Formats: sequence, C-alpha cells, structure tokens
Amino acid sequence: MPRRVLVTAALPYANGSPHLGHLLEYIQTDVHVRARRLAGEDVIFMWAVDTHGTPIELRARREGVDPADLVARMHAEHAQVYRDFGIESDIFYTTHSDETRKHAEFIYEKMQAAGQIEKRVTRQLYCPKDQMFLPDRFVKGTCPYCASADQYGDVCEKCGHTYNPSELKDPHCAICGTTPELRDSEHLFVSLGRFEGFLREWLNSTKLQSAVRNYVMRWVDDGLRDWDISRDAPYFGFSIPGYEGKKFFYVWFDAPVGYIGATQKWCDEHPDRASFASYWRADQSQDTEIVHVIGKDIVYFHALFWPAMLHAAGYTTPTRINVHGWLTVNGEKMSKTRGTFILARTYLDHLPADYLRYYFAAKLGPEQDDIDLDLADFVSRVNTDLVNKAANLASRCQKFLVGRLEGKLGPIPADAEPLMAKAREALAQVPALYANFESAKALRLAIEIGGEFDAYITAQEPWKVVGKDPERARAVCTAGMWASKVIAAILKPVLPKWAATIEEGLRLPAPLDFVNAIEPLPEGLVVGAYVTLAERIDPKKIEAIVEASKETIAAPAAPEVPAYTVEPLAAEASIDAFAAVDLRVGKVLTAARVKGSDKLLQLTIDLGPLGQRNIFSGIAASYAPEQLVGKHVVVFANLKPRKMRFGVSEGMVLASGAKDDAITVLELDPRSLPGEKIS
Repeated sequence: MPRRVLVTAALPYANGSPHLGHLLEYIQTDVHVRARRLAGEDVIFMWAVDTHGTPIELRARREGVDPADLVARMHAEHAQVYRDFGIESDIFYTTHSDETRKHAEFIYEKMQAAGQIEKRVTRQLYCPKDQMFLPDRFVKGTCPYCASADQYGDVCEKCGHTYNPSELKDPHCAICGTTPELRDSEHLFVSLGRFEGFLREWLNSTKLQSAVRNYVMRWVDDGLRDWDISRDAPYFGFSIPGYEGKKFFYVWFDAPVGYIGATQKWCDEHPDRASFASYWRADQSQDTEIVHVIGKDIVYFHALFWPAMLHAAGYTTPTRINVHGWLTVNGEKMSKTRGTFILARTYLDHLPADYLRYYFAAKLGPEQDDIDLDLADFVSRVNTDLVNKAANLASRCQKFLVGRLEGKLGPIPADAEPLMAKAREALAQVPALYANFESAKALRLAIEIGGEFDAYITAQEPWKVVGKDPERARAVCTAGMWASKVIAAILKPVLPKWAATIEEGLRLPAPLDFVNAIEPLPEGLVVGAYVTLAERIDPKKIEAIVEASKETIAAPAAPEVPAYTVEPLAAEASIDAFAAVDLRVGKVLTAARVKGSDKLLQLTIDLGPLGQRNIFSGIAASYAPEQLVGKHVVVFANLKPRKMRFGVSEGMVLASGAKDDAITVLELDPRSLPGEKIS
C-alpha cells in the first residue's frame, strides 16, 4: 500500500486580494505535491481560505456588508487567482464551514474535559467611546518586547513575539483612536505548560529545519505561557459552546482546524478515495504523513499550539513542517509606492503564470531563507534558462525533423550515450530533491541537461550533415528530442503545460513521470509540429506591471512638472484674519470617487460633537479612496458651504503640495478625538 500523504499550505486570509508574496508559498506547495504524485505517491492537497477574526470584522464594517458575504466574495477571488496560477489543490475550502466548526468544538470539549482549559477573569482593554472590549486586532500600540510601534494586540510583526493586548505600550483603539481602559472580563485559557513533555518529544521527532526546531525549543525552554483562546464580541467566528453570542474562538484556535474541515469535506465527497480517519485519526506507524508548508511568521502557532490541540483530541499530529522565508522584490520589502507590491492578478494581466512558477521554484530550497524577486534577474533567468536552453533544444530539433526529415525519429547515436547516461543519473536524483523542497537543485539539473544537449546538437551540425547522411542527422536530433522529454519530466511539477506540450508533440502513450521519461523513443515515430514552449520576456512587460501596481494600489505617479518655482507671497495679513479659521480634527468615515470628475473625492468626515460633514476634496490624483478611510485629518470646519454640481461641500480638508504636483493630506495622531479644536 503506498504511503498516504496529506499536504497543506497556510490558509490565505480573506481580508485582501492575493499578491505575489502569497504565491511564493502556494507555488512551492503545488510543486511539492505534483512532484510526489509523479513519483508514484498517494498525495492529497487540503487547503482553505482563513475567514475569521477582527480584521474581517473591521473590513466588513467599513464596507457596510455582512462578514459572511465578505469572506464568500474573497474566497471566490482567491480561488480563481490560484486556479489561474496552476495551483491544483484537491480542495480549496473555507474555515467558515460546519465541518471546521464541529471539529473545533470537539477539540475544545476534549481539552475542557481533560482539565486543560481554565476560566480566568482578566483585565481586558475596553474602548469607552465604542463601548466594547477590544479584541487583539482592534487595538494597536508599541510591542512590549522590541518596542516596535504600530503593532496589533496579538503578535509583533517585527520580532514575532505573541502577547496579550493589555501588554502593549501606549495602546489605542484601532477604530476611533481612543486610549482604552482596563476592565474585567472572563476568558478561557489553554494551559500550554501541561503539554511541555509532549511538545519536547514531538519537536525532536518531527521533521523540522534545524533552525526552526532550535527557535521553537527556546520558547519551550523559556516556559510555555497559557494561551487565551477566547475573544469577546463583536468578533466574526464560531461561538464557544456555552458562551453563544458572547465569546468566540480566537482565530488561531479554529483556523488550523480548517485543514481538518477541508479534509472532512473532501473525504465525504470522495468516499471511494480514502476515509477521513485514515488521515486525521491514523496511527502514524501506518504510513500516514501530514506536511504543513508555512511562512516563518506563523511558526509559533503551528509548532506549539497546533500539535498540542491535535494531541489533546487524539488527531494525527504533523509529520513535517516546512518553513519558507518572506518574499522581497528588488532586494527590499514589497512597496506600494515603488510599484513592487504586486497583486497576483496584476501580474497575470501582463505575463504567463508559468514564468513566475519557474522563477520561484528555481530559487526555493529547503531552508527558511528569504526569497528575492529581482525583476531584472527574473527576465534574465526566464530568457536564458527556459528560452535559450530548454526550449531552444526542443525547437531546433523538432523543427528540423519536421521540416527536413518528414518528422520521423531514428535510433539514438552511440556518441550521445554518455550524455544520456548523465541525464538518467540526474533524473534519478529529482524525486528526492522535490520531496525535500529542493526544487532549485532539481531545476538546475534540467537546465544543465538542456545546455549539454544543445551544445551536442551544435557540435554535430545536423543541418550540414543532412545532405550527405540524413540518417545521421535524424539520429542526432532524436537524441535531442529524448533529452527534451527528460527535461519536460523534471520541469513537469513546475511547468505542467510545458510537459503536456512535449507529451503531445512526441505522441507519448502515457503522461510523463519520473520513471517512464528515460524510455527510448520509438524509431519511425512521426512527431508533431513544434509548439512554442516559452517566449522571451520583453522588459517593457515588467515596467508595465510596476506601473500598473502603482496605479492600482498606491497613489498614481505625479506628472512631470517644470523646475520648482516659488510664487511671491500674498499681501500681508494680521493675526486676526487667521483667528477666524476654525480647524478641527476630522475622521474620514467614507471616501469615494466622484463620477464625472478626475480630481475630486467625496468624503464623509466625522467631527465628533459637531456631527458629520460631506466634503469634496481635489485629491483624487494622489489618493485612492481606501487609503483615506480611518485617517484623522485637519478640517477647515467653519468654511462657508459651497454648492457644486456634484452636491454641497461642507468644509475643507487641509493638504499640502506644489501646484499640479502630488498632494499630501495633513494627517493627525489616530488617538486624537474627532471634533477636537486645533490651535
């Protein structure tokens, strides 16, 4: 019986559109799964969109929609993008499902019955203005460990430490900016220290990168902290049994259960393939393997909380966790202003998915190093490796055979045998490399084969030989086509369309895998016409992607203007003239483009006790509407209302900028209160 393997990728959060940082992990996971299937293993890829938590609640509030409708819309968007990138999971489900809820409740009840969950009255942050306890993502402040500012109340994105929201320094409500108060609230805690013995054993027996194991073990050695698994309303998620509508599972309690929920859904729909118990209720001595692929920012949850939950409820624990690094672009963090924060859909609007699949796979190894998408190197790597070497070999041999030799294959010449032996040896290494997440090494072998056989074809000059010895020319090109078949097999987990094109062109009786790729090609077989495998990337395509990213995500680039000139001052005015101006703190509640105007945004501004104002502001060239929502700005509050063809503008938002240049709105501390007078 073949080994059962269940592979997961980290669950993409349904709070935004997928970007290239997401694709790094999902391409890595897809390549791993496809390769292990080509090696003959029984592998399923279980996956879902992560739907719960305060960011979802906040975005749904801003958009004025139900959170369930928001996550359904985002799930559909994510699913389509991943399909378009060739990511072939068995199921892409949602954590907002009955299956996930039932398994989360089961784990909770098991832990509760075993005395592993304690009730405790804690001091929680409470916003007196919004009259609600503040879940972790409703509060921001300074990290208590590394002093990084503007961090959420659950985990520091800079140093990776987790903490309670009440531990933040200088906290403020993420909704209104008010400084919260500490009030009593009953919460539920998992006594993680009870699992120390199990976790030490599991960490030493599970396949982890050594750096990851050492990193996690330091947390264990420092003493495991109790884990707060409850959140007060409002919170989009599953109610905790016994606390319906009042307290909800913290998203990191139920989110990884989405792996289990997706498996349950798939097994229920495919009873002929496998039983649910064979994966998540398995005795791991019975050849069941569970592999998680994650980013290094969520190691704490997957390597401590998650195995403890599974162990407590009798589920199968992970066999391997593979951790990758973050994606940088051009050596720096992805930037909206530089146009390097690239949405997946923006990329697909300009280039085929296969090129990015190849580039990421050609750079990924088994460690958690960060991966840099150097855009110039991206162009060079695709053009050199795929076009000039791998595709060129197939192109010149197949076109020559079809154009000059009726497309018929011949015997392999003896002088090609040393190269073929070397290619067989290379192919034999490939399954283990892919299984160990060493796709870069596997692809390097394919490109080396392409380069060596291409050099062989060049040296043999079949185009010169064909007149005197057509069979020799046929044999030489047949060797090239055999090598193209081996290359296609190695590339297949990364470039399945490439492999399918070779399979069709060579009339192969069965799809390529890592075993049949070395079989000889039948003499006399007539190959099909060459179909383009890869085309050179025009650098202008990259420029277009960057420009499109600037336009769709950040403020549009300011138009070029003549050299800066200083206009003369207006006539002098006394301080009395300025005293008549009443400046107030305003919070932007909504922002929208004005139909029929390229310059105006329509803003709804909260001025606290002074009420709300409708203001038209000529900043559309510098701000997308979503960039302003939630900002605290300076408002000229007693400006006489002005009737415009779009409506009445009831004030002015202060901004700065040279004439015809980019405009910057004057932003205030988010803790400032709407309506507060500015003097």
